[in-house]
Amino acid sequence: QVQLVESGGGLVQAGDSLRLSCAASGRTRNSYRTGWFRQAPGMEREFVAAISGGGGSTNYADSVKGRFTISRDNAKNTVYLQMNSLKPEDTAVYYCAARNPQTGPVVAPGTYDYWGQGTQVTVSS
Repeated sequence: QVQLVESGGGLVQAGDSLRLSCAASGRTRNSYRTGWFRQAPGMEREFVAAISGGGGSTNYADSVKGRFTISRDNAKNTVYLQMNSLKPEDTAVYYCAARNPQTGPVVAPGTYDYWGQGTQVTVSS
C-alpha cells in the first residue's frame, strides 16, 4: 500500500500563491505517475495536473496552464503543486493521487490507485 498526505492548503486572496505538497510513504515507487485533482462543493472531482515518475512529463488542465506548476523530488518521495495567480474559482479541496504509469488517461480519477485525504484551498476575491 501507498499512503499519501497533502499539506500546504489555506486561505489566501486572489492573486496570491500557495505551494501544496504530497508526501508518499509505504510501498512507494518512483515509477508511479502522480496527479493533483480538486473538488469544489457540489462539483465533480476534476483533473488539475499530473507528472510522470521521473518528472520528465507533465500535464495540466487548461484552466491552470501558465499559473500552476507540478514537480517532484523522488529523494523525498514528495510531489509539489506550485499555484500562482490564484483565483476564487480555484477554491476547492485538492487531492493528490498516484497510479501505475500504464493505466489509462492521466486526467481520469478512476485510473488512480491511491488517494490522499485532501487539503482545502480557499481563495477570496
